[in-house]
Amino acid sequence: MTSTERIPAPADGGQRGGNAGDRAARLRRRLERLIGIAATEGNALVALRNGDEIFPAMLDAIRSAEYTVDMMTFVYWQGDIARQFAHALSERARAGLRVRLLLDGFGSRLIEKDLLDDMDRAGVQVAWFRKPLHLSPLKQNHRCHRKVLVVDEQTGFTGGVGIAEEWCGDARNPHEWRDTHVQVRGPAVDGIAAAFAQNWAECHDELFDEHDRFTDHRPQGDAVVQVVRGSASFGWQDMQTLIRVMIESAEERFRLATAYFSPDAYFIDLLCAAARRGVEVEILLPGPHTDKRVCQLAGQHFYEDLLACGVKIHQYQPTMMHAKVITVDRTAALVGSTNFNRRSLDHDEEVMLAVLDEEFTATLDAHFDADITASTRIRAGRWKRRSLLQRTREAAVQPIRRFL
Repeated sequence: MTSTERIPAPADGGQRGGNAGDRAARLRRRLERLIGIAATEGNALVALRNGDEIFPAMLDAIRSAEYTVDMMTFVYWQGDIARQFAHALSERARAGLRVRLLLDGFGSRLIEKDLLDDMDRAGVQVAWFRKPLHLSPLKQNHRCHRKVLVVDEQTGFTGGVGIAEEWCGDARNPHEWRDTHVQVRGPAVDGIAAAFAQNWAECHDELFDEHDRFTDHRPQGDAVVQVVRGSASFGWQDMQTLIRVMIESAEERFRLATAYFSPDAYFIDLLCAAARRGVEVEILLPGPHTDKRVCQLAGQHFYEDLLACGVKIHQYQPTMMHAKVITVDRTAALVGSTNFNRRSLDHDEEVMLAVLDEEFTATLDAHFDADITASTRIRAGRWKRRSLLQRTREAAVQPIRRFL
């Protein structure tokens, strides 16, 4: 008996079928009760695809800010886009706004020093999350992988994009990465802001000041959104529960796009169980342009088992696939910073939006369809005949899979 065969029936009695509204209502209650975070109504979301859409929207929001700008990121590297963000943040700080920037001590280590100096002179409050040289060995492995921007407490952004030249453009060549970010307006912005506040509190003495107005949110749209935060600790995590509920709730289709695919066998069993009960399971992963070959090898170790269950696996060909998106039954979606790997699920600070909205989900599904046309499908027979060298490489990385 596998671990997935021992899973108890859902708390709602295992109801199946019904229209999209019924499915969304059931899924909402499962997520709220099993994670303990209330979903919010009245949200408006915009799915932003690749740097050509993502960066202008974020920069426009910063430049139009009137009170506060809070931003945190794992990657803040070099190049023109890094300078554009630094200049926009600095300009708002010089105008008298409260501007805070939280950088991961490892992921943003390549930022240009002159940009830090410029922001400091302008009055931007820059804090570092767990600089490696200042940490115990235990904490060094737990990074802040969240990507958050909150402007005037009313507009939020989150997703997979980092601040670096790799994310510029429109995925037209190997130098322009494929990614997804989301602009949010409505009460769900509070959850995104809380993700920033949680990590800022670890790095800075002052959590809020006179610039914070703590304003209410008027309805902006029809999307129901639950904001789920993942934090490193021992034992089962909310992010694992979130993804498990989505897989087990799927009745017709489960789609996953992820930059780094190296889960443990438990989640492989969940995906296979979904496929065996008739769910169309599709996975979209990086292809030849992956930036972490060792992580790709760790995931490829499971391809044969997944393919044997009927799971469809696609590898994106034009460039690095960096999006982190899940859609379920054309009704629900997850999008944020979490990858389908042990590092995201066990070790890093993450944030995901669980969205119940057919129109938003349809947009993400359309993006998935477009990406599939630029991908190569892995075929079971051919994969089973892969070389001994490939198999050896897959086996060699298994002992370090939990750190990838």
